[in-house]
Amino acid sequence: MSVHLLVLCLALLQQGGRARPDPPGCNSPEVVRVAEEALEQINQDRTDGYILTLNRLYDLSHETGGSFYKLTIDVMETICHITSRKPWKQCEVRDISDVPVYGECEVSASVDSQVKLLSYSCALREVPATAVVDVCPDCPTAENLEEPVVKETANLSLQRFNEESRLANYFTLENVTRASSQWVNGPSYFVEFTILETVCLRTTEASELSSCPPMDCPFQAHAKADSGHTGHQHHNHTHLHPHEHTHSVTPGADLAVSESRGALGIVVERAAPLRSSPSASACPGQRRHRLGLDRLKL
Repeated sequence: MSVHLLVLCLALLQQGGRARPDPPGCNSPEVVRVAEEALEQINQDRTDGYILTLNRLYDLSHETGGSFYKLTIDVMETICHITSRKPWKQCEVRDISDVPVYGECEVSASVDSQVKLLSYSCALREVPATAVVDVCPDCPTAENLEEPVVKETANLSLQRFNEESRLANYFTLENVTRASSQWVNGPSYFVEFTILETVCLRTTEASELSSCPPMDCPFQAHAKADSGHTGHQHHNHTHLHPHEHTHSVTPGADLAVSESRGALGIVVERAAPLRSSPSASACPGQRRHRLGLDRLKL
């Protein structure tokens, strides 16, 4: 009789163990899928800045069998401007020679048959110049966007663009989005900016260009320029939308903003927070990018 009771107890214990699966951790393929698809929707929701890529899943909260996820993900900025609308997996991460930017996003999402982003809050910051110089002494470092030489570099490159453009209308500066400098036998400045098509023809007299308003449906482009101390100008422009593309853009200031709001969330520039240890099992996940900055813990 006692033998039968022992077998029965063992069977009940085994059934009880099967009824309580471990909650998913940061290495769970399903959770990683939620994080990746939520980040894609974050990038789609944003209207300025640069596309973010997933570095790692730091923490999560999810009830077994539930459809609601709260995620903390570590992100890095790519070289793709947000208006390119490229999938983040197709965009290259800014490397150590291009003033890398990193941060974290708090994300809420629901999962039925598909992932649906509910809200997000991201905080980003540039890698400190001291950390860059420690690894790469000759790499460019960030420049203040308000420096006159930054605006001058953008304007000179835009002037060259308008002179060489085959498009009918004149383009004006919208926003300076990034700037950096490097010393190689003298100062060199590297500036990225967005431009907008105006109602004026490219052949308009220079004295009248300041009064040219943007078109109601402007052709928008993201451009890069660099200026050496010798006055040499090199420019590389990437058109982000076909000319017939329909969208509405409100011209902004000539300086990059420190806060960006989308319909579902916000992205701000903020110093790195003091974070508590992850509460979920098997968290944080593996980093995908380090850039040789192991000490900084991106």
